Amino acid sequence: MEHARAMSSLVNFTGCRGDRRKVSLDSLIFRRPAFCWRRGRRVPSRNEKVNAKRLGSPRRAGSTVLLVVQGMGAAEVVENVTVEGAPSRGFIVSDGFPEPFGATVRDGGVNFAIFSSGATSASLCLFSSEDLKANKVTEQIPLDPAVNKTGHIWHIFLQGEFHNLLYGYTFDGPFSPKDGHYFDSSLVLLDPYAKAVVSRGEYGVQGPGGNCWPQMAGMIPSSRDEFDWEGDLRLSYPQRDLIIYEMHVRGFTRHDSSGTKYPGTYLGVTEKLDHLKELGVNCIELMPCHEFNELEYFSYNSATGENKFNFWGYSTVNFFSPMIRYSSAGLGNCGLDAINEFKFLVREAHKRGIEVLLDVVFNHTAEGNERGPIFSFRGLDNSVYYMIAPKGEFYNYSGCGNTFNCNHPIVRQFIVDCLRYWVIEMHVDGFRFDLASIMTRASSNPPLIEMISDDPILSKVKVNFLFHIMGCWGLYQVGKFPHGGVWSEWNGQYRDVVRQFIKGTNGFSGAFAKCICGSPNLYQDGGRKPWNSVNFVCAHDGFTLADLVTYNRKNNLSNGENNNDGENHNNSWNCGQEGETAALPVLRLRKRQMRNFFLCLMVSQGVPMILMGDEYGHTKGGNNNTYCHDNYLNYFRWDQKEESSGTCSDFRAWILTRRRCRESDSLGLNDFPTAERLQWHGLLAGKPDWSETSRIVAFSLRDSVKGEIYVAFNASHLPVTVALPERPGQRWEPLVDTGKAAPYDFLFAHFLDANLYPMLSYSSVILLLHPDSTAA
Repeated sequence: MEHARAMSSLVNFTGCRGDRRKVSLDSLIFRRPAFCWRRGRRVPSRNEKVNAKRLGSPRRAGSTVLLVVQGMGAAEVVENVTVEGAPSRGFIVSDGFPEPFGATVRDGGVNFAIFSSGATSASLCLFSSEDLKANKVTEQIPLDPAVNKTGHIWHIFLQGEFHNLLYGYTFDGPFSPKDGHYFDSSLVLLDPYAKAVVSRGEYGVQGPGGNCWPQMAGMIPSSRDEFDWEGDLRLSYPQRDLIIYEMHVRGFTRHDSSGTKYPGTYLGVTEKLDHLKELGVNCIELMPCHEFNELEYFSYNSATGENKFNFWGYSTVNFFSPMIRYSSAGLGNCGLDAINEFKFLVREAHKRGIEVLLDVVFNHTAEGNERGPIFSFRGLDNSVYYMIAPKGEFYNYSGCGNTFNCNHPIVRQFIVDCLRYWVIEMHVDGFRFDLASIMTRASSNPPLIEMISDDPILSKVKVNFLFHIMGCWGLYQVGKFPHGGVWSEWNGQYRDVVRQFIKGTNGFSGAFAKCICGSPNLYQDGGRKPWNSVNFVCAHDGFTLADLVTYNRKNNLSNGENNNDGENHNNSWNCGQEGETAALPVLRLRKRQMRNFFLCLMVSQGVPMILMGDEYGHTKGGNNNTYCHDNYLNYFRWDQKEESSGTCSDFRAWILTRRRCRESDSLGLNDFPTAERLQWHGLLAGKPDWSETSRIVAFSLRDSVKGEIYVAFNASHLPVTVALPERPGQRWEPLVDTGKAAPYDFLFAHFLDANLYPMLSYSSVILLLHPDSTAA
């Protein structure tokens, strides 16, 4: 090998009897055995020819490199050789295995395997934690294509002491952007299969010299890496029974009022899990927790005087690694402590009966377009991992610079491997896919969707409860996602219709009724069920519930983009006055509307999802695109949550708890309601009004637990009195009335003697049927 001939001509060699002697490397034949060796060694006799190979590029005195010594009879000897005037850690090195991908503990060592079809050469780079900070490679081990490559997979096996060591790779090959190639041997690349990414340890703090993208490296696993799951088992709730809470890990406890020991971290969330249990949710959907760079958009924001952050995290650096700066330990234990903190959160959530879903972003990565950084996928095999146009341009279906090439076999396998890892090793219960429509491009039966749907692991756990949101960049196809019996959807049509009807827009009574039934117009013909619809009124992207009833227009000036970003069509209504106000009639109406939205979510067939902070009425001041703010706009206000006790938060917790406890079996049906169970009403019982100007939608549901429930929505600006269905020998009693605060819910109970019920403008009610003790 040419690189070996450049070594110092003399080494110290420890022979078969432990004697040390000088060996001239020029006299040795540098050749690797064609097989892997790990156990057992036979030392050749003195008259046997010795073949040897040096691994590594020594740079400092006292280094130990490897000699592979092979006898004529195919027996082998592996010995460490100290090179005079050069460095190393004395690793025993062998060819390695082409699978599994990533760094894997096996047979007393670590196997490294990575895919790159276009590279002409490769090296494994090892970093100590200190050298990584100094942007200096500690050890670089060239990979021999003759023995360290199988097909397009490069691999090597090391035995030795890996304490405090990290790893990455360099690849050489053509640098020709017009042909889709970005190989650059001067860059140390991150392994896509790395289980933890080590770079910056503290959230929002730049690297040395103000570098927002300092060198990154992967954690090398160890057989000592263990976590006590304490017998943790998945909760495996039926999908129809879920009540989802969309939350941001950092934002949930970062505000000073959280009072947590480790605010803004996985441990901080764990401290506050009891709040979620008391609220009544049984599933949390975590906004992106895969490793991302919060400093990706780092720049001065003249509108706020602060710096901009990638707060939401929809720009993934590495899909296998939990966001290390969401852990209290930061870089502790080369990233292992961050993994264990995430596992601790999952374990403790399960103890409280709460499932954990991850929001994953497989539609694009943080490498952006041709002007973006090269730190992993692009430098490994750009034309494989990304969708590339004929002249090398990046297809930008994601709207974020690049588009992950999900139809390529290697990328498909990567995504499936990643999902399996989070299910098997991290115990998560499912996933929400951002812009999942991209995974279906160029195929009527997308192979990736089929792989996930049919996978023996993924199809048997809550990973079959997957959401996608479409519409931001076209392909708004709610109800048409392939393999529909397995995948569920964020139902954007539900959001739009419910907002329009509740605020009193004409022409939406019929569409609103379909939403209440679980959107059979979208799902029933395809054989899907109501729980295939994830119903929501608000999500992280858009107005909060409080802002939905406070602002007619977005107020995004604090983003520093002249209010040009964010959605313009919010279907919101300020209830008569724009922005914050002290006018009591307006405030009362806003609170009533918020209760109406919440009640609608809870009585609709399908799976309800609520946004973090909506339980107490969190406001972002009308900003519907707070992606760049690491401040109070995105922080859960625990002080305001306490102040709202006895009003909004108690009402919502009460509603949530009753839905979760299944106090009515007609909420959360396994199939769409039929005429045998459901009857529609209007101002008069049994006479619904589906006209263009109708603002009344009412219905009754037969229920084996409650007997029968009656629900009515008055979206008119005028009060009305509804006539209730006649049920001889029984009497309707109010359970919920959003137009009245306790204890005035029963103020008009005498109307029920006449089987009537008055409703305020913009209000909703639930009534239950009880035996009439006054009946003759």
